[in-house]
Amino acid sequence: MIVSEKIENKEIAKQYKELLRISYQTLSEDNKKLIRTAFDTAVHAHRNQRRKSGEPYIHHPISVAKIVAQEIGLDATSIAAALLHDVVEDTEYNFEDLEKLFGPGVAKIVEGLTKISKLSKESNVSLQAENFRKLLLTLNDDIRVIIIKIADRLHNMQTMDAMPEDKQEKIASETLYIYAPLAHRIGLYNIKNELEDLSFKYTEPNRYESIKNNIEDSKEEQDQYIKSFSEIVQFALAEEGLEYQIKGRSKSIFSINRKMTTQNIPFQKVFDKFAIRIIYNATHRNEKFLAWKIYSIVTDHFTPNPTRLRDWITSPKSNGYEALHITVMGPENKWVEVQIRSERMNEIAEKGYAAHHKYKQGEQKDIGIDSWLDKLQEVLESNTENPVDFVENFKLSLYSKEIFVFTPDGEIKSLPKGSTALDFAFNIHTEVGMKTRGARVNGKLVPLSRTLKSGEHVEIITSESIKPTANWLDFVQTSRAKSKIRSLLNEEKKKIAEDGRESLRRKLKQLKITLNDKTTAHMLRYFNLNSSLDLFYRIGLGTIENKQLKAFSNDFNSTFLNFFKKRIRKQNPVYKKEAQEKITQRFDTLVFGKQKESLKHGLAPCCNAIPGDPVFGFITINDGVKVHKKDCPNALSLQSNFAYRIINAKWVDSSSEEFSATLKLSGIDNMGIVSEVTQSISKLMSVNINKISFDSEDGIFNGLISVSVKNKTILNKLVKHLKKVNGVDKVLRE
Repeated sequence: MIVSEKIENKEIAKQYKELLRISYQTLSEDNKKLIRTAFDTAVHAHRNQRRKSGEPYIHHPISVAKIVAQEIGLDATSIAAALLHDVVEDTEYNFEDLEKLFGPGVAKIVEGLTKISKLSKESNVSLQAENFRKLLLTLNDDIRVIIIKIADRLHNMQTMDAMPEDKQEKIASETLYIYAPLAHRIGLYNIKNELEDLSFKYTEPNRYESIKNNIEDSKEEQDQYIKSFSEIVQFALAEEGLEYQIKGRSKSIFSINRKMTTQNIPFQKVFDKFAIRIIYNATHRNEKFLAWKIYSIVTDHFTPNPTRLRDWITSPKSNGYEALHITVMGPENKWVEVQIRSERMNEIAEKGYAAHHKYKQGEQKDIGIDSWLDKLQEVLESNTENPVDFVENFKLSLYSKEIFVFTPDGEIKSLPKGSTALDFAFNIHTEVGMKTRGARVNGKLVPLSRTLKSGEHVEIITSESIKPTANWLDFVQTSRAKSKIRSLLNEEKKKIAEDGRESLRRKLKQLKITLNDKTTAHMLRYFNLNSSLDLFYRIGLGTIENKQLKAFSNDFNSTFLNFFKKRIRKQNPVYKKEAQEKITQRFDTLVFGKQKESLKHGLAPCCNAIPGDPVFGFITINDGVKVHKKDCPNALSLQSNFAYRIINAKWVDSSSEEFSATLKLSGIDNMGIVSEVTQSISKLMSVNINKISFDSEDGIFNGLISVSVKNKTILNKLVKHLKKVNGVDKVLRE
């Protein structure tokens, strides 16, 4: 036993020395002292603990610290925090102890890491959506918290063989769903690939082993191919006096599987199983020039595919990634991707955040993780989405490819692929987005739903009379735009509700009823509404008409009748059922997709959604569309594993949904008649003009106006307004 302990202690000391040796950052004497103190504290704290594999627990924090030091390249504070990341959760130490020993910087990072560990243990299922939102909030304190957590997760995945099978699958699914996308977004591509491969190993072990064996069998062939490619270009590169190295990079097992699955092809038919990387030595001043010089040399020898050029040197990715990617017809007439990077670019690609900050200077200061964190913070602070929606939207922004478009002033804006003209408007500024009337792309007017492409020039047309509508949510893609539109719609609803409250007070006064808390509560029960905001909003829209208010008045004034109804509700279960049907009758239709189509569907028994619940559709193999609540226990699993079979769904509240109507106008053609008509329409809230056309002949005009309105009451009010316009004789609904 004594010998065994000596051997273990010797191995621990050896790992500590290796930790100092492999550090990416240059460590001062103070840095080394900090790391040594953290190491000694961690060794003492975990002295009686062992991992499931049987080895001393201290091996885990040392391994996490080594990943942080070498593969991610963080500073001494981060290395110390990595060594201490489990100390507060698993031992007798507390945050006050750490703050006294290491100061607030290390203690705050450890506190953030401890919070995340507690969140993931709150449930037996994978990390819940609401917890993920809380996890992301730690980014506001210190980005290093999430980066160290990614390193912690990587080592756990590397050493998961000793865990039970069900836990392996749970942790692997969570890694694939959350941590791999985060690593991708922060620019840790090597770690992201390893996390995906390890997750795949535990979620689909047979398929993983099959692809892995195929890769190993073809390794010799791959090495020979890289050698033949190198031999062709290396003489030309050397002739130019370039210092360079050529490497081959295998595609990850996970990405090969994804290509095999999406294209339904066997391993042998995946032709881009690896890429060739040319890494050259350059100063910051001439690295861009040399990249294009190498591009010219490569394309002199191999025919390029012009549609596959990716210039991330001129326009770096938002996580700071820079490189020139080209696809050429290589030896044996095979397409091969060539990545051209300087040594600086290569460090940023492999170390992400840490290398980006090492090289940050001049005009580069706004590129990368900083600007992303600013956007993230804004989304987190203003977000009102259902947690599952939030995770899905956020994951889209994590994994989305980028496009680069130009403002009228020539400024480049980066947006997720699939963004629309309206997304661009909100990206410029919220005020611009909320006043957007139209857009010009490359000088031509386009719909706000038009999807943008890289290189396009976009100009936004604004108007003070424009207000956001619920339809906008159907075609914006970015989390920023969605959260802002929802917020603006809620503000608009509150304004309409304020007017509705005053209108209700006047109408009830005529019926000799005072508007107070008691009356409001009675009205909510009578009209089957959830809140006073809903009540006042519907009064403001005109959904609840005077005839209905009179009926309410009779009910309200009949005390005996109310008492009798209460007794019936208690005694008669049939009445209860009718009441429930009345409560949900506002949500009379379930619609799917952006087109809001009515599809044949069934309700999933696992969560029993009822009208009004936030829901989504899941396309099953045999039973058509099954409807699940968004907080269904199976929601995260379905959305992570079968995202391609998820379809948006919602219950339609017919009393507040917009519908289109066309009005036919005729009358005497006065000067400015069109302007007067449009102004009359714009004065009414909740009315949008979709299409307008006027013809005039011999002093008489005929016009057609297509509008979107909330309900028939508003349409009738609009007709009355238009009839009052000087010159308008008739207004008819087509």
